[in-house]
Amino acid sequence: MNNILKRIGNAGLVPVVVIDDAELAVPAAKALIDGGLEIMEITMRTDQALTAIKKVKKVYPQILLGAGTVLSIENAREAVDAGAEFIVSPGLNPELIEWCEDQKIVVTPGAVTPTEIQQALKFNLTVLKFFPGNIFGGIKGCEALYNPYRMVKFIPTGGISLNNLEDYASKPYIHAIGGSWLCSSADINNKDFDQITRIVKESIDILLGFELSDRVSSIEGEKGSLPAADIISDTLGFNLKRDNPAGYAETAGNIAIKTNNVDRAAYYIERKGNELDWRIKLEHKQGRIMLYLEGNTGDLAVHLFQE
Repeated sequence: MNNILKRIGNAGLVPVVVIDDAELAVPAAKALIDGGLEIMEITMRTDQALTAIKKVKKVYPQILLGAGTVLSIENAREAVDAGAEFIVSPGLNPELIEWCEDQKIVVTPGAVTPTEIQQALKFNLTVLKFFPGNIFGGIKGCEALYNPYRMVKFIPTGGISLNNLEDYASKPYIHAIGGSWLCSSADINNKDFDQITRIVKESIDILLGFELSDRVSSIEGEKGSLPAADIISDTLGFNLKRDNPAGYAETAGNIAIKTNNVDRAAYYIERKGNELDWRIKLEHKQGRIMLYLEGNTGDLAVHLFQE
């Protein structure tokens, strides 16, 4: 898979950002980075978009920067010249796709019907924007299209928020999830950048969906007996659900943490400075995928799994 598409999939969340004042683009980008996201799709809906892209790329070159609502080749050329690394269009425009392919620029066009998916496949495009997601059936619409097109994954955008993000987070046909809730125009214009950071952190927690067994209630360490969930949370840098009645503790010295996506979880965990033992990534016949953390947490060995 193309490296940029892989980075989008690892991030799992794509903030769709409308900039009315280019001077606010850089602090908005910083708020996303502070929350844990290094990706940003600045839409071409305002006359400030190109300036915003240039400013963000100059100050934060590590951000994977895309241009959204690209409607023409001219739009795409301007965005790429400004620093955009990928192009997002609301619909499927063959001429725009051909231009992006010629320029070796990643493009994710909108496709919400079998006919549009067939067109996209002629260009060997298998990661597609699903927009507006809430109008075309949301997660059920994505699933319905995935059934006959198992080679395709979607980036649904439209109508997604903290309230329904969990519906999308664990689905194998969802490449990433886009939306303005991550960095809203209201929060940007009100300069409420702490709110953006808070929402991003909460969204990442939902996306990863870490669950820790209540069966392992404490770990003995230098500070005495501490809640296992607190120690694992501190180590990984993310919140864990603790109310799963079934539990995932497998042995006295080994605890499993369930996640929606092992590879995506590994991306975020390693960015926090933790190490994973990729030599023993296991895939079971039952569909379980396991990946072990290097070393132990307290007296407890920890591994991730998804089903």
